[in-house]
Amino acid sequence: MPREATTDTTLTVQGVTIPKLGLGTSLLTGDDCVVAVRDALELGYDHIDTARAYGNEEQIGEGVHDSGRNRDEIFLTTKLWYTDLSAVGVHDQLEQSLRDLRTEYVDLLLIHWPNPEFPLARTLDAMLEAREAGRVRHIGVANFPGAMLRQALEHTPLICNQIEYHPYLGQPQALELAREHDLMVTAYSPLAQGELLDDPVIGEIAAAHDAAPAQVVLRWLLDQPNVAAIPKAASHEHRAANLAVYTLELSDEERGRIAGLERGHRTTDPSFAPDWD
Repeated sequence: MPREATTDTTLTVQGVTIPKLGLGTSLLTGDDCVVAVRDALELGYDHIDTARAYGNEEQIGEGVHDSGRNRDEIFLTTKLWYTDLSAVGVHDQLEQSLRDLRTEYVDLLLIHWPNPEFPLARTLDAMLEAREAGRVRHIGVANFPGAMLRQALEHTPLICNQIEYHPYLGQPQALELAREHDLMVTAYSPLAQGELLDDPVIGEIAAAHDAAPAQVVLRWLLDQPNVAAIPKAASHEHRAANLAVYTLELSDEERGRIAGLERGHRTTDPSFAPDWD
């Protein structure tokens, strides 16, 4: 049945309300990262995503502090790097993240990439201990294909799987699993690392709405149940434009044209990646 566009800026999974649109911070470093985070929070973003591997948590902590926003107004995610997912590694990475971020807790802690060298159950148990200690509000994973996600879910409830997701990479199995278990799918690289900005179909739809191509793609993602997106936006103008995405309303026909762009195209596939679905 046709589904009307939503104007909700948040989604709710497992009773937890989370801002749909976040600021991705991969490759943002130094003063540029501080400014980006402070500016995003001043503009009205409530969701910031980082990771140990990004090397910018200290700058993000500074940006959050400089924004003057209350900590409890911000949904803050970080990720454990895959090279040390032992119980000690989970503890040490998290404690360093909390120090750098200048916070007593993170809202969401993710395993950044799966690593079969470390027993998944032990990693998850260490994350659960951190949650029980109040250092983490919620736990989840990133870059987990279906079989690995099911294995994790058999051990403990999760709230999120963060994956590359955009019109060129449809991810039907991940979406089906997420809705089956009421998980949030956080779409990273939602613009296919900029490739979608030059797509003629996206450009045509954007022109029809007097909108930017990025806004069309983000709106398509955020219209979907259980989906959040964390585009990186290095300039004030792009951050403001992304936040204005809710003024755009796509038709069912336009959503279908965008979905039709699927081609199994993945832009992030490192040597240590799992076997994808």
